[in-house]
Amino acid sequence: MKGPLFYSKILLFGEYGIIKDSKGLSIPYSFYNGALKKDAHPSEEAINSNKSLKRFAAHIQNIDENIARFDYARLLEDVNSGMYFDSSIPQGYGVGSSGALVAALYDKYAFDKITVLENLTREKLLKLKTIFAAMESFFHGKSSGLDPLNSYLSIPILINSKDNIEATGIPAQEIEGKGAVFLIDSGIIGETAPMVSIFMEKMKQEGFRNMLKTQFIKHTDACVDDFLQGNVKSLFKNTKQLSKVVLNNFKPMIPKQFHDLWSKGIETNEYYLKLCGSGGGGYILGFTEDIQKAKQALSDYKLEVVYSF
Repeated sequence: MKGPLFYSKILLFGEYGIIKDSKGLSIPYSFYNGALKKDAHPSEEAINSNKSLKRFAAHIQNIDENIARFDYARLLEDVNSGMYFDSSIPQGYGVGSSGALVAALYDKYAFDKITVLENLTREKLLKLKTIFAAMESFFHGKSSGLDPLNSYLSIPILINSKDNIEATGIPAQEIEGKGAVFLIDSGIIGETAPMVSIFMEKMKQEGFRNMLKTQFIKHTDACVDDFLQGNVKSLFKNTKQLSKVVLNNFKPMIPKQFHDLWSKGIETNEYYLKLCGSGGGGYILGFTEDIQKAKQALSDYKLEVVYSF
């Protein structure tokens, strides 16, 4: 058996800011995906995945029934007969590996399921987000529920604030376009929990909180608006500012060997880097007005283009 595919996601804008009510924009990324599966002769990877599914299943059984109800007996039966999550999504890379698994399990085992085909009101989106946050907290300790929401719906999600999210459309890609959003593999596995606790520690400082409001959130919100409206010139201006703010204030979240590369992009305007997810490793997100120039400047790295302008 093999279930439907669930995609990875990329949070284009809003990392950390959405904790403090900035805007955010998350898009599905179909290059990576995962599905629930059973094999007659499972690999070692499949056996390990099945073991962690058993632990996750126990967590799902403990979710408050007022939040969501699951067909736990059927889930347990499937897990005990070797079901696992067959996924190409790299873990610890900020592209939503746990989100896709959460979406797959909700899709298959939830009672009274909210489906993708119905009219997705704000209430329904928030209900899904709450359910997914409760499920995904197994992996991160605390979850916003946005990654699984993106994976489950497979459409871009616009976050206006914590309690105001909507499905949105993004401008069509210019396949021949010179401008691009791309990923760089840092070669390091990032862990969300330690990065979030560094952020929470920094939030105790008044100066940091002030910077977040007057600079980080301001430029993040502007980037989201520019991207959705197709204002490419203004988008790059704001992305440059955002890249600067992150370099100056989020250094612990940027792997050391990327500090110089980060500031070089800002100086030359050949590309601008930003965090992809919580940082600390995994992917780094890049924006460029000329992908060929960026490829030359970053020739030591393999760039994966996710969106073209």
